[in-house]
Amino acid sequence: MPYHRIGDPDQLQALLDAVLLIETDVELPAVLRHIVEVACSLVDARYGALGVIDETGTSLSEFVTVGFAQETIDEIGHLPEGAGILGLLILDPNPMVDLSQHPDSAGFPAGHPPMRSFLGVPVKVGDRVFGNLYLTEKLGAAEFSEADKELIGALASAAGIAVENARLHVRVRSLTVAADRERITRDLHDTVIERLFTTGLTLQSSLPLIENPEVVGRIETAISDLDDTIRQVRTTIFGLEPPPTGERGVRARVLEICAEVSRSLGFEPEVRFVGPIEGRVPDRTATELLPTLREVLSNVARHVQASQAEIEVSVRDDLHLRVLDDGVGTDPSHQSTGKGLANMRQRAEALGASFRFLGRDGGGTEVSWRVPLP
Repeated sequence: MPYHRIGDPDQLQALLDAVLLIETDVELPAVLRHIVEVACSLVDARYGALGVIDETGTSLSEFVTVGFAQETIDEIGHLPEGAGILGLLILDPNPMVDLSQHPDSAGFPAGHPPMRSFLGVPVKVGDRVFGNLYLTEKLGAAEFSEADKELIGALASAAGIAVENARLHVRVRSLTVAADRERITRDLHDTVIERLFTTGLTLQSSLPLIENPEVVGRIETAISDLDDTIRQVRTTIFGLEPPPTGERGVRARVLEICAEVSRSLGFEPEVRFVGPIEGRVPDRTATELLPTLREVLSNVARHVQASQAEIEVSVRDDLHLRVLDDGVGTDPSHQSTGKGLANMRQRAEALGASFRFLGRDGGGTEVSWRVPLP
């Protein structure tokens, strides 16, 4: 930053204050607003703005303004989209002045205050451009000077460092979250599941020593609860582990289907995953599983008048899709002639799978779709 060219102590102090703010815990929008405010003050600009370029590098995703009354902002109605001079600065990030005479000026929207003098400077670190700092309407002069350009260039450099730091912090936080997920997964697997499993074995080995049937029943119930808890913890572990390819996995697509069909159902189905869904289910099986689930839920929505549904996708020796509802039960005629059920059977047969559509005691239906896994 060309601080050595600044002779005014007040200007130099204002610049240094803006730079020092970068190293504080103040959030990025507040830092950028402060930089724009300092810029307006240093060069006597009536209006100031800072545009942040989106990830494509072709348009503005954020636009911080200073000097505009709120009613003016409301009247304009939308932020700049990077057209005209603003778009030119994105493509060719070099300082420029004199807004009114530039051939690329696209004019102003309705309600926008008149602007003549203009100073635009890229916000960048090295060759990487993050946005642009704009000043308009120089007070007491027809245009901005070369000295103004130097001052705003220094501030724009400070803004570039602030944006870069903020993005680096986001990356660091993401890495920290990933590391925490890995640590939690390891602890759950190596400590929690192991202890639960050991406790279950201890209780089970104690059963032959107990003569009271009531106590035996309670212990068996406790063992069953422990087994269920272990399955739930394993499901949590598999949920914490991302799909190997980084793409949307089976779990995510199952939940997406449930969210879509919930509008037709009138309620959100309860979903449960058991076992290594992402690691064991081949692409071809997943391709048939997902439309089968959609067909089952559509059938529930259209025909069985249910108020709740439970979905379990489990992987052990095979892939098992199980859907339970509390509707009016099976409809024999629909079961024999319905196209949806026929499609489900055909998908199961193509994979060497089994398909069952049954009534439940007390009302409702159960769909069971099992596919052998390699």
